[in-house]
Amino acid sequence: MKSAFRALASCAAALLIMLPAASARADGDDTALTNLVALVSQRLSLAEPVAHWKWINHKPITDTPRENALLADVQKRAAAAGVDPVFARTFFRDQIDASTQMQQALFAAWQSSQAPAGPAPDLATVTRPQLDRLTAQLIIALARVRPTRAADDCPARVARAVANWKELTRFDSARTNAMTRALGHVCEGGGASGTV
Repeated sequence: MKSAFRALASCAAALLIMLPAASARADGDDTALTNLVALVSQRLSLAEPVAHWKWINHKPITDTPRENALLADVQKRAAAAGVDPVFARTFFRDQIDASTQMQQALFAAWQSSQAPAGPAPDLATVTRPQLDRLTAQLIIALARVRPTRAADDCPARVARAVANWKELTRFDSARTNAMTRALGHVCEGGGASGTV
């Protein structure tokens, strides 16, 4: 059943990604923000298979060299896509921190109760390629939300986008804090606190 929900989430996000970039206007059309939220949610859903693989293979949650390499790559790709590289780096730092938060919660739960059953998807051949695809899609999504970021009502619009996404799919409430963290710097004036 969980995989059916993930499939629905992926389909909804794919439909949103296909919308033209022109849909991101600072006039109240929040399709681009909803698309961004959908992609962030997909990325957060990969925290579980990543944590499962790390748990089984006795690997630490944090991999600083890999994180730094990702952030450097994101800055280059963002600049090429017309996205402020500093903003892109901050946004992806938020994604890493949100995923780490979820992985830490999973490790704590597994330590106190029951470890995950069965094999985990291979990190190098299955999960990381999914993360790489999402990185590319998120950079495009950041370009599309650029007109909204400076708007006074940006935090309220992010909240509305999260609500829209919850209507499109079954949102896992365990991700609420991580989602708030992941969206923390979308708006130039700060925050997504209280938006999910």
